[in-house]
Amino acid sequence: MALIDSVSIRSQPDFSRLRQVLLRQGLPDRVPFYELFADKPIKDKILGKPCLLFLLPSPDLDQLIRNEIEFWSRLGFDYVPASPPFLFTTKVSISRDTASLTLGARLWLNEAATNIIKTRADYERHQFPQVEMINWSAFDRLCEMLPEGMVAFGQLSGVLENVMWLMGHEGLAFALADDPELVQMMFDRIGSALLKLTRLMLERPRVGAIQMGDDMGFNTGTFLSPAALRRYVFPWQKKLVEATHAAGRPFILHSCGNLTKIMEELIEEVGIDAKHSFEDAIMPVAEVKRRWGGRIAVLGGVDLGVLARASVEEVRAYTRKVMQDCMEGGGWALGSGNSVANYLQPENYLAMLEEGWKCGSYHAA
Repeated sequence: MALIDSVSIRSQPDFSRLRQVLLRQGLPDRVPFYELFADKPIKDKILGKPCLLFLLPSPDLDQLIRNEIEFWSRLGFDYVPASPPFLFTTKVSISRDTASLTLGARLWLNEAATNIIKTRADYERHQFPQVEMINWSAFDRLCEMLPEGMVAFGQLSGVLENVMWLMGHEGLAFALADDPELVQMMFDRIGSALLKLTRLMLERPRVGAIQMGDDMGFNTGTFLSPAALRRYVFPWQKKLVEATHAAGRPFILHSCGNLTKIMEELIEEVGIDAKHSFEDAIMPVAEVKRRWGGRIAVLGGVDLGVLARASVEEVRAYTRKVMQDCMEGGGWALGSGNSVANYLQPENYLAMLEEGWKCGSYHAA
């Protein structure tokens, strides 16, 4: 028996519930669930069938899409995360993945390898991918196969992330001092491509929201100074938000790190509707909700350390406490603090969702 067969959740997808939370339009019937994505090995383990790795054409595409939709819908979600096949070129390092659920290897961005673009000459030689060349067939097929009440969330990697993956953090830091015009060229190239991609996703009526992953910080601060973020990053993020709002959809920002010094600008200037990615070591989600929950939706927040290392009963108790702290007033969805990583304990993740399903009704609150 697959793990999912023992789950007590019996949900009917209804995106209006999550949309109500994202836009902070009163209390929904119950707390919805939210995740940025889930790693394939843990999806396969929970469902007992293979799920999607990438949205690319393949002979078994329809079955993989069915399984992907089944994974999210049976666990109580109102949407399926969907990322079109568009990536900027990066160099990655490969190491053995020591998680119990694994594809065998883990890719990571080595600072020494990511400095693909260091000079104007590198920029001119680099073959940037063309948004116009995207094969949308698999993405559109997923949208076609969604059941009533369920939508796709269009995913894109972020403005700062992609620049850093091409220049390296150190390379970008040097360029900020040595050649700010090159830095501006990089952000304009990346930002304009992401804007095209966003608009193309928004042309699809089954795309219910845009979610952008753009990690901007670490435990104690931001990767770039707030001044540099204001100059190079926020203007392009704002364009993405404005395009999303013009299409009548909410915009979700996923960003790791301590963003305390820039939260006001993300809310007031960039205009995000919702924020995701929280960890207790930086700021517990309950504190985030207390500080900014009256102006943006707050998503997730169940710490990955708990989901990876605690017992099932400890996860249940922790989840109930987070719900007690965050449910009041709406504007919050239950989920992990980052993503459903393959090193999490599947039983712990399912216990979190079951507690959300059991205790998440606003009619009973």
